[in-house]
Amino acid sequence: MSIVTIILGALGLLVGVALGYYLRLIIALGQRRSIEIDIKQMMLGAKEEAQKITEASTKKAEEKEAELKEVEKTKTEDFKKTEERLIKKEGLLDARQIEIDREVENIKLKIEEIKKIDERAKAMEESKKGELERIARLSESDAKEELIKNIERRHEEDLLVRMQKLENASAEKLDRRAKDIMATAIQRLASSTASELMSTSVPIASDDIKGKIIGKEGRNIRAFERMAGVELIVDDTPGTIIISSFDPVRRQVARVALENLIADGRIQPAKIEEIVEKSKEEINKIIKEKGEAAAYECGVFNLDGRILAILGRLHFRTSYGQNVLQHSIEMAHISRMLAEELGADPNIAASGALVHDIGKALDHEVQGTHIDIGMRILQKFGADKKVIDAMKSHHEDYPYETIESVIVQTADAISGGRPGARRDSVENYLKRLAELEAVVNNFGGVEKSYALQAGREIRVFVTPDKVSDIEAKGMAREIAQKIEADLKYPGEIKVTVIRENRIVEYAR
Repeated sequence: MSIVTIILGALGLLVGVALGYYLRLIIALGQRRSIEIDIKQMMLGAKEEAQKITEASTKKAEEKEAELKEVEKTKTEDFKKTEERLIKKEGLLDARQIEIDREVENIKLKIEEIKKIDERAKAMEESKKGELERIARLSESDAKEELIKNIERRHEEDLLVRMQKLENASAEKLDRRAKDIMATAIQRLASSTASELMSTSVPIASDDIKGKIIGKEGRNIRAFERMAGVELIVDDTPGTIIISSFDPVRRQVARVALENLIADGRIQPAKIEEIVEKSKEEINKIIKEKGEAAAYECGVFNLDGRILAILGRLHFRTSYGQNVLQHSIEMAHISRMLAEELGADPNIAASGALVHDIGKALDHEVQGTHIDIGMRILQKFGADKKVIDAMKSHHEDYPYETIESVIVQTADAISGGRPGARRDSVENYLKRLAELEAVVNNFGGVEKSYALQAGREIRVFVTPDKVSDIEAKGMAREIAQKIEADLKYPGEIKVTVIRENRIVEYAR
């Protein structure tokens, strides 16, 4: 019974499955027909849309083609009109060219006629001149020379008198004018002749302070000398400590620092270092202010700030007892006035005078004369070449290239040569030159020697039979070393050894 039931159930299941598959097949076929119908409808719609687009495009293309044809027609007409105008212009140009060619031919003919007329005129002039020479029996040059000689003979005495009067009047006028200019410069611009010297001695209240400055086993004085770069002379001189240094700025820094240390009372290496550094800053500030003030006072505004900083160092430098910065300021005023009187450039003259001794600020640190050092400083910091040319000739080391260079040299002579401007007396000056020549004359083979340029150069003439060229070179070095060892002098001295052979014969 159960088997039958199972078989019947299986048959029912198979029948159900078959019916389900059949129903599903019928539904799928129906859906397929529906999709095909939709696709056909869509294709028909797309064909109609494509037909519409094609018709619209065709219409637009026809319209555009018609428009382009119209534009082409218009341009063609314009081209024809332009071509016609060009043809007309070309015809006018051809006609104008023909007229120009005709005018050129006429001008050529006229030129030929003028040449022929000129040639006939010259020929007539030569013919007349020859006739005149034949009649007078003198050539043109002879007649001219004869006429001049007759005039000279007739008026010779009168001409000589007039020329003599003109020469005398001109010489007197020029001499009087030069004296007026120099007198005005000296009278208006001469400053006080009192020399300003930076003292190298520091007064102290009591000699007990000397022991503090020296310190235990000389510790303080060594620290001070090392920091300030100077030498302290603490001797038996009462109430004074002397500062020794070739550098005036270092000497001034040391003076200010020592005065501040004495006032403070705490003298020890650490305090010395602090005070010296502060003194350097103070002196550098003073140097900058002095340089700027000097330029402002002289009306010189075209110099670099670094040049003014170096210029301010001259406030602590003296030359023969005369303060170099004050001397430069005085020279700038004198040079400006002389330049205005002589028609030169006042600004160039004043600038060249103000910086003419700037090399002295560094001549103890840099080799060379103060003129060469000054030229290098000005060139390095972009000073005007005209200013350099004006300052470099004030000791005649270089030739005068401008009128401003002559003015600067003249102003230097006026400022330094006034009575009392410098402490160096004539006796001391001559003594210094005599000592310099005496040192040189002691060398064997020296024939004679001359000290030049206020002792800045010594020229030595040697006997050629005793000194060869090679020996002359060695002698120059030996003389320089001997001068360095035996003499005291500012700046440097140029040693020139001259060996000359002269061969003389007589033709009888």
